[in-house]
Amino acid sequence: MKKNVLKQTLLPALLAIGMSAPVAAFAGTGDIALGVKGGTAGMGGELTVGLLDRLNFRTGYNSFNYKGNTTQSDIAYDYKLKLQSIPLLLDLHPFGGGFRVSSGVFINNNKVSSTAKASNISTITIDGVTYTLGAGNDIGSVTGKVDFNSTAPYLGIGWGNAVGKNSHLSITFDAGIMFQGSPKVALTPNDVNLPAPQQAILDDHIVQEEAQLKNDIKDLKYYPIISLGLAYKF
Repeated sequence: MKKNVLKQTLLPALLAIGMSAPVAAFAGTGDIALGVKGGTAGMGGELTVGLLDRLNFRTGYNSFNYKGNTTQSDIAYDYKLKLQSIPLLLDLHPFGGGFRVSSGVFINNNKVSSTAKASNISTITIDGVTYTLGAGNDIGSVTGKVDFNSTAPYLGIGWGNAVGKNSHLSITFDAGIMFQGSPKVALTPNDVNLPAPQQAILDDHIVQEEAQLKNDIKDLKYYPIISLGLAYKF
């Protein structure tokens, strides 16, 4: 009875996100599993639905927040990292066991926001030019944002079949790459107190600094996904 209620609730949701597998494939296995996991995408929950004998659909929600500081292109930043994503994956078990090949997309909301810190007491260097930083100085503050494509293809391998026949409880492992695209970088100087000609020069320096920062973190377009989880089949 519990399984039937879950299937009636989940089927319309899965169809609504464009799954092309026929309804008969869901009914063919009748297997549903819920799990928890943690890894480089964050902490979260996971749902696995058996489509065919060796093919499953997997989705969930990952989230993690972190605060820290770093220096990029000679500018020191306090930053906030926000990981948030929803995977929509198909798992193929080619040999019928635990090994799987996974592909699909992540609905990706990973981003970083930052605020420049004053170094050398109250100065900041932007594209090689030094400005005073702080209220009433050349620049009040510099805020930054880094984000990525909202839809990111994924390809990976893993181990564990959450809706397998051997046990209700299973350990799962994933290793793969999320292709989230080149980082989008935006730096914004706030409360600028400069004459118009110097303001124009600062704007040019900001553009150069954005380009340099983007180059420094360009490898983030390939984001590694490694996770370990525990799942229970109903």
